[in-house]
Amino acid sequence: MFLLAPIIACSVVTWYLLPTSHCEIPPPDSKGCVFKTVFGEDPLDTALLHFPSANVTRSIDRGLSWLKTAQQQNGGWGAGLHSRQDVRDPHAVATDPATTATVAMALLRTGTTLKNGPFKKELKTATEYLLKTVEKTQPNGSNIARAGRTQIQSKLGQNIDLILTTQFFSNLLSSLDEQDPYRERVFNNLNKCVDNIQQVQNENGSIQGAGWAGVLQSALANSALEAAQARGASVNSEQLERSRAYQKSNYDVESEDVKTTDGAGIVLYSVSGSTRASAMEAGKARATLQEAKVSGRLKKEDDMSVENLMKSGMDKDEALRSYSSYQVYESAKIKAQ
Repeated sequence: MFLLAPIIACSVVTWYLLPTSHCEIPPPDSKGCVFKTVFGEDPLDTALLHFPSANVTRSIDRGLSWLKTAQQQNGGWGAGLHSRQDVRDPHAVATDPATTATVAMALLRTGTTLKNGPFKKELKTATEYLLKTVEKTQPNGSNIARAGRTQIQSKLGQNIDLILTTQFFSNLLSSLDEQDPYRERVFNNLNKCVDNIQQVQNENGSIQGAGWAGVLQSALANSALEAAQARGASVNSEQLERSRAYQKSNYDVESEDVKTTDGAGIVLYSVSGSTRASAMEAGKARATLQEAKVSGRLKKEDDMSVENLMKSGMDKDEALRSYSSYQVYESAKIKAQ
């Protein structure tokens, strides 16, 4: 079934446009690679700007127009059943929170908010759909959607609806000011989603109800928890660390071996999750080291190490964890390429 294709296309293409409706690219004579830039190998050239062509803008507009017509009366969108991939009419399938959250995030990425933008009506009804879905869900780790039937659940896992809805609420909060009447309701539902995610976390940090590529569901859960924490939600730090540890455990720095048991046998699924989960701590390690060099606590030539991170102000446990994340990130991003 290809009902998700326009949604994914809008999300991917608008990533290229954000955050300033243009993106920096390498010089014309270089061999720049978007994938390498994303993983930190190729730097962004901030001296040059590339404005999207009319064809790119036209493609986004066509995708958004299709999404508008595909929205159902209850405010949701659906990708259909795994068992009926022949159905391509977006109104002939049941709506589901995962697909709806993905579309809503695509609308946010193209500049629409609950108050402004050409699709504010569609975004508002989608938000209501997701809020009501979460509000009627028991706060005991329950699925916010019927499990095991949709295409996206079969691929990613039974809790993907909960996870993507959490991510949407975090993204939406960034567009709401303190006085917005939606803010408190969205924040409360974000906390409820976070709590439910944490209740379906396994001891090893993965998420229960894995689908065809369960490592992706767990990786998306890790990202959702990080985003929620950044918005002030009540995220259990120990469980977040367990989530990161699970992702990092799928890649061995010394041997460069990748565990693909939970990744449908596909190396990229597992190793990209490892890279993403270690990115935040790796970035913190680099920033801490640089700050120590600027302040004079370290020499300019000092390398990344546990000892130098401790000299920079980290305690031993934090330095060990940060250095481990740094090693995983630096090695796994190369493996991913």
